[in-house]
Parts: sequence; C-alpha cells; structure tokens
Amino acid sequence: MIKFTDKHEQTVELRTVYAKTLAELIKSDDQVVALEADLSSASTTSKIMELYPNRIINCGIQEANMIGVAAGLSLIGMKPFVHSFAPFVSRRPYDQVFLSLGYANLSATIIGSDGGVSAEHNGGTHMPFEDIALYRAIPNATVMEMSDAVMFEDILRQSKDRKGLNYIRITRKDMLAIYEKGSSFEIGKGIVLKDGFDVTIISTGILLEEALKAHDMLKEKGIEAAVLDLFTIKPIDHELLLKYAKKTSLIVTVENHNIIGGLYSAVSESLSPVYPTKILPLGVKEQFGQVGLRPYLKEFYGLTANHIVDLVIKNLSETLKKG
Repeated sequence: MIKFTDKHEQTVELRTVYAKTLAELIKSDDQVVALEADLSSASTTSKIMELYPNRIINCGIQEANMIGVAAGLSLIGMKPFVHSFAPFVSRRPYDQVFLSLGYANLSATIIGSDGGVSAEHNGGTHMPFEDIALYRAIPNATVMEMSDAVMFEDILRQSKDRKGLNYIRITRKDMLAIYEKGSSFEIGKGIVLKDGFDVTIISTGILLEEALKAHDMLKEKGIEAAVLDLFTIKPIDHELLLKYAKKTSLIVTVENHNIIGGLYSAVSESLSPVYPTKILPLGVKEQFGQVGLRPYLKEFYGLTANHIVDLVIKNLSETLKKG
C-alpha cells in the first residue's frame, strides 16, 4: 500500500538507508553479500564492515572484476548487492554486466549512485546521462530510479530475493519526502502522484520534485496536470501510460538523463505502436556533464519546474489549436 506524505521535508540520505537496510538484510539472510569498489565511505557501508567483515567485500578500484565476483557469488547461490557511482557500474564494466550477469542469467542487484546532475562537483567523468539506456538494452534487466528514501528501503528489501539483474539508480544524498514510511511499491507499476486531464508529466528520481512544483504552477494558470512517478523504467507500466495518453492531449517526460534511451524513449516505445500521441522530452540533449552544484546544473540542462511549465504552455496551446 502506498501513502503520500504532506510533509514537505527532506529525507535522510539514501546512502544511510542503503547501509542500514543492508545491515538488516545481512543479519537476517546469510546469503546476502555486498560488494564495493573502494567507495565504502561514499556509501557509508564502511560503518557496518566491522560488524560483517566477511559479507562486505571491497574489490578495490576494479569495477569489471567486481562484476565478475558478483557473478561468481550468484552462481553459488549468494545474493550480491553491488554499489559504485553510476558510471562505474554502467559504462565502465558494461561487457561484464552484459555477459557475466545478463547473458548468464544470474541474479544481482546493482546500485548506481549519483546518476546525472547528482554527481555535482565530481564533474563530467562521473556524471552519467546514459546509464539507464545501457541497462535498458540488456535483455530481461529490471531498471529503476528511486523517488525517495522510503521507496529505496522497500525496493532494496524486495530486490534481495528477486531473480535476474536489477539496476537501481539513486542519489546518495537526501531527497524530497514523497511517500510515508511503511509504503510498499510494486515493481513495474507506476504511481499517480497528481491527477489531471490537460497534460501528463512523467518523471523519476530527483526531478519528481520539479514535476510537482510544475503541477502547482500550472494549476495557478488553469491547467490541470497529472504527475506520474514511473520509478520502474523497465518493464514500464504500459497500462497506466495508455490510460493517461487517452485522458490527456499531451505527455511530457522529465528526466535527469539523456533523452536518448531513457524515460522518453521508454514511454515513446510503449505508446507509439498502439496509441500515437504527442510526447515531448525534457532532459539532456547531446551534452556531457560538468562540475557544478545541483541548482546550477538543473538550470543549465533545462531541468527545472519553470522549464516544464514553459514547455507545457507552449505545446499544449498548439495541440489544442490543432485539435
């Protein structure tokens, strides 16, 4: 059951959620093991290493080897959780992920932290706008981006016993609280945060906060916007998408990712064969990352509530005129 919170406050840091939940999973299940690529301090798993020295393995700065270790552990019945910064568990060891886990039909949960502009001061080399696209291209992989700390904890618990390859994209730091503690989420099903009949705004992760702000701004202008949280990007919730494609005359996807291969692509691929409708992307376009604080980066890449509102107003009016 999902409950929404009306407290507009920040959650605890998601890296803290990861370490705490991981410790509980390790304690309750002797098959759970966690792998790090010399980033235990960044994920705060260093705090629980002393408690479980044989269950948290630092593989060093050898991400491809870490994936191989995860595959070996999965092969003998262990349940590996693998963490590193998002570019270092996607584009750097992609061949190993694709073959050793995906092709081999093994099970592992991979957490890619600080995707997109969340990387901030680490800059362009650490700022992946393509990780979701890469994981979507692996047959049968499940690809998710977390909306807040409550969701992350629940999905971590569910992932422990899930078969196959799971990719979970997070920001390490705090997020806007959207869901009440105790909420349970169904992987593969989207969530209606706000209902509306003029336009549908679809988002995930840190940009849900901007989508919700845009909803309020549009409401002041007499525009009723639905806001959907499609935290599972693969497999995508086709039924929910089809419902809102029929209900509203315009869909806008908002993502902290390249518009090629991410949320926009997933939504378009789902709807275009059965119900072609106007879908507009708001995301990163033919750009690399850079150093900067999150507010600056959001503005630079056009990922703010103001950008959403401008895009909706311009195109909604054009759509209505043609209609």
